[in-house]
Amino acid sequence: MARIICFDIETTGFEYMRGDRCIEIGAVAVVDGKITDDTFHEYINPEGKIIPAESYMVHKISNAFLEDKPKMSVVAPRFLEFIGDSQIVAHNGLDFDFPFMNWELSRLGLNQIPRSQQLDSIVIARNRVFGPKSYSLDALAKWYGISLTARADAHGALIDAEILAKVYLELENTAPAPDVSEIIAKQHDAFIKHPKIGGDFPRRHFTVPENELAAHREFMEKITA
Repeated sequence: MARIICFDIETTGFEYMRGDRCIEIGAVAVVDGKITDDTFHEYINPEGKIIPAESYMVHKISNAFLEDKPKMSVVAPRFLEFIGDSQIVAHNGLDFDFPFMNWELSRLGLNQIPRSQQLDSIVIARNRVFGPKSYSLDALAKWYGISLTARADAHGALIDAEILAKVYLELENTAPAPDVSEIIAKQHDAFIKHPKIGGDFPRRHFTVPENELAAHREFMEKITA
């Protein structure tokens, strides 16, 4: 049984090394190519970290809402149990979600998500889809005709994880793009083997105007003097 976990996080900001915290985790299991009802979803108390206005406008999660929510020390072990040894997909995950989540795990002395389990859907998309002007999750969802109405008002980790699962399945059903450099090389080899196809190609002669010959001779005399 092939089990893939698609997950997303919401945070107080982008810079975990400067104290930003994860405040929501959403994940959905995809089993044998089908999205299941097996999900993980938790809001997390940021333990005093203030959510700036620009972040709030993205996910609409406030400090007041998170006051009574569990801390990461409670949520993280549950999340690790949920993902187990499954492959885990995140969009732009190698640059953001995985390092952010692993930083949170390292703070608690817990096992981090190994690189061998990490899949980044944006990397997959760049190697399989040619056409979208952007490879954002929104752009890919629109490209594949996947509705975004579930998060018309704000981003949410579980909502985005479910959208990601749909996009991921579409990507899995999209054939990998051909290796353009390999195609060019094959065409070049074919040209070298058969530079001229059919018939004789007579040598052509072009008459050079006398004034250009005179100018050339004058130039050569100057540089060889």
